[in-house]
Formats: sequence, structure tokens, C-alpha cells
Amino acid sequence: MATTPIHLERPDGKGLAAGTLGLWGSTVIGLASTAPVYSLVATLGFVVLAVGAQAPIAFIIAFVPMLLIAFAYRELNNAVPDCGTTFTWGTKAFGPWVGWMGGWGVAVAGMVVLANLAQIASVYFWSLIGQDLENNDWRVVVVAVLFIAAMTWVSWRGVEIGERIQNVLLAIQYLALAIFIVAALWQFFTGDAPDATPFAWEWLNPFGFTDWSGFTEAILLALFIYWGWDTCLALNEETKDPKRIPGRAAVLTCIILLVTYVAVTIAAMMYAGLGEDGTGLGNEANADDFFLAIKDGLLGPFGWVLVVAVIISAISSTQTTILPTARGTLAMGVYRALPAKFKDVHPVYKTPSFSTIVMGVVASLYYVGMTLISDNILQDSILSLGLAIAFYYAITGFACVWYFRADLRRSARDLFFKGIFPLLGALLLTGAFVQSAIDMWDVDYGYTVLFGIGGTFVIGIGSLAIGLVLMFLWYLFPRSKRFFRGESLNRETEVMVPEDPGAMIRSVDGGI
Repeated sequence: MATTPIHLERPDGKGLAAGTLGLWGSTVIGLASTAPVYSLVATLGFVVLAVGAQAPIAFIIAFVPMLLIAFAYRELNNAVPDCGTTFTWGTKAFGPWVGWMGGWGVAVAGMVVLANLAQIASVYFWSLIGQDLENNDWRVVVVAVLFIAAMTWVSWRGVEIGERIQNVLLAIQYLALAIFIVAALWQFFTGDAPDATPFAWEWLNPFGFTDWSGFTEAILLALFIYWGWDTCLALNEETKDPKRIPGRAAVLTCIILLVTYVAVTIAAMMYAGLGEDGTGLGNEANADDFFLAIKDGLLGPFGWVLVVAVIISAISSTQTTILPTARGTLAMGVYRALPAKFKDVHPVYKTPSFSTIVMGVVASLYYVGMTLISDNILQDSILSLGLAIAFYYAITGFACVWYFRADLRRSARDLFFKGIFPLLGALLLTGAFVQSAIDMWDVDYGYTVLFGIGGTFVIGIGSLAIGLVLMFLWYLFPRSKRFFRGESLNRETEVMVPEDPGAMIRSVDGGI
């Protein structure tokens, strides 16, 4: 069958709602994807347990590789503003096999975290109405699946309505965090804090760490809470300026998150101290939910505000987490790395219709299946999430260096932003991947033991290995041949994004 070539000066686009998002809209979606309130709830206590008073500097150090990789995303997006992000860039730089696995890494991370976010939202929802239920209680499962279904519908319905909802949800999250900071500092200065601890510059001393194991654990935990900012890059084709806005939004998101996390951590330490009893941050009993432990003492009858903030944070991130995976699989469908059905775009809403629905269904099935088998296995899959994150972020960093290798001698700017910074970020994340895998091998790391080793290691490495199996299976299908031969997507393939984001051009089926 004859195909119509894509003209270099006027790409057809993939059919998404081009010209919808501005810089602020992209930044809001990037921030919402990280779930700042929930991320702090889930990690702050454990970071303090790992490094004590060095928690603020741990968040700052973990920010460095995120910023370096954000530069890689920005530079690659300037040249190749494709919603496939890591999949597309990895393929252009290293070929179809690496690119496909990069796309799989994004999908795995999204699927696992969706299950976790929905469960957290459901548990807190029931807690808000006075029901303290176990994670695997059928009522928790039902409400969690309903949350996934609702957010899948929002994502399917259109990126514009999603942006409007996220503006409201993010505003509520940051209002709650502002209330937390003000209340904590107010009680510190009035002497009402349970363990008032004056601020010390030693908290920001990068050389103050005394235990290497604790340091690496804290950094890996902190890396997780920054994850999600790359969602604004996956929406690049739907922005008003696909080449510039997404990269700027990514860097801006990372900076806002840094300020947020350090400010909340310092306020919490000044309010509760580092003690191992009561509301102290060093109390292991509070580690998995510090906000829940202090909400009544901090806000009295308004303690429910923090509970609501966590629910909203989890629900908000559930919706935005669907976006990058759906667009990643859309791009994979367009370039023949997945069945053709994945490239379907809704004719009215301009969203990846089939990919979005598949993401919601698979995440729901995964969550229900893991809950029925063992909630401990589900929790271990969440702990293993750092492997998938470090995996595809590192691929992106290395891809940036290799893709722009001919440009690195043109200027100092190109050398640093296209070469040195992305390479450092990729190396740091590769180190994080290796260290995480070593730690996860230990049978005491997570909640389960599989095959005589840590269940977290088996699940984390196993989920990536499943991608290899699926990739080779897809290789057997006729439609995949042009992709794996490097014909449908290679370094010279023109980006399928309209030159004028405000005017969508009808795509020509069979162009790739």
C-alpha cells in the first residue's frame, strides 16, 4: 500500500489538541503529577529516620540529578517535541530496542504508582469519614477503582478540562501546605510546639552525613518525591509552543518542588523535633504518615484539612499520571512500536482515546490483582518504583548526550546543557539504579521474600524484564517490522507536530 510522506516543513501531527496549554498550565500539570502533599507524607519521616537533621540537605542533593535530567528533557524537546519523550528520543539516539524499553519504563512506573495513589486516596477517604480500614478491605478496593475510573474519564475527556481541575486541586494542596508551615512556625515561636527545635545551618551542610547507607537511602527516597515533573514534557504537542514551553515548565516545576519540600521539612523539624517519642520525626511509628500523627496537635479541630489535602493530592496525581503513559503508548502506536489501535485519537476531545482507556483498565486490574494476591506484594512493587524511574530517566540523559554529540563543540552552552549536565544526571541515576537494586536484594528490604531474595528486587527487575519479553513478542508481528528495521522512526524522521499549534492539520493514515 502506498504511503504519503510527511513533509519536513509542515508535519501533520498526531491529532492531539495542539495549542491548548500555556506555561502555567504545563507547570501545574507537572506539579500535580508529583503529588507534593502525598509525597511528603510518604517520605519525610523515612528520610529523617535515615539521616536525622540532614533531611533538608538530602532533599537539596536529590534535586541535583533531577535538574540535570530536566535540562536533558528541555534540550531534546527543543529539537524533537514528540509526546513519546523517552521512547522517541531513545529510539532516535540508540535505535528501536533501547527506545522501546525506555517507553516500557515509563509505562511500568505509571501503572504501579497509579495503583498506589488510588489506594492511598481511598484509605484516606474512609479515614475522613471515621473508618479505619485495612489496605485490602473490599471497600478500600472498590473506592480506589472508582477513583481510577473517574480520573481516566477526565483524562479521556480532554486535556483542557483536566488542566482546569488541576488548577483547583493544586491550589488546595498548596493552601494546605502553607497552613502547615504557618501553623508549625507559629507554634514554634509561641512556645506551643511539642518539641521546639531552633533552626540550625548544620541542617543544610552537605558534609554533615555520618552514615553512607543512611545517606543513599535518603537520597533514593528523595528522588521519588521529585518524580512526575516530566509529565509536562509528555504534553508537549498540546502546548502553545511545543519546543519551548514544556522544557521551561519542567525546570520551573523542579525548582518549585525544591522550595516546597525544603520549606516544609524545616518547618516540621522546628515544630516536632527529631525525638523518637510522641510526635517527633524520629519516631518510627510516625514515619509512614507524619501528617496524620501531628494533625490534631497542630491544627486542632481543623486537622481534617491535612487529611483532605492528602486525598486531593493522590486523586490529582492519579489523573496526571495517566497522561504521560497514554501519550507514550500513542506515540509507540504511531511509529509501529505497538498495535495500530494505540494511535487512535478521539475525534472531538483530541485525546489518546484507546491508550487512555487501556491505561485505566490495566492499572485497575493490576491493583485489584495484587491486592487479592497479597497487599505486601503490592507494597513491594511500590518500593521498587525507583528502579523504573531511574531506568528511563537515565536513558533520557544518555540519549541527550548521544543525540547532540555533534553539537557539543559548537559553544560552551551546548557542551554543558546538551553534554555535561545530562551525562552527570544519567550517571547519578544509573548509580541510584545499581544501589537500589543492591539494597532491594536484601530479604529485609521490603515486605516479601521471593525465590530466597528480596521481593522488591524480584518485582522491580522482573517488571523491566517483562518488557523485554513483550518487546520480542511484538517483534514477531508484521506491523512491527518497519519499526525494528529503523524505518518508521530514526534520527531523520520528522516530528509529527504541527508547525502552527493553533491549527491542527488532518493526519494522513499510513504516513508511517
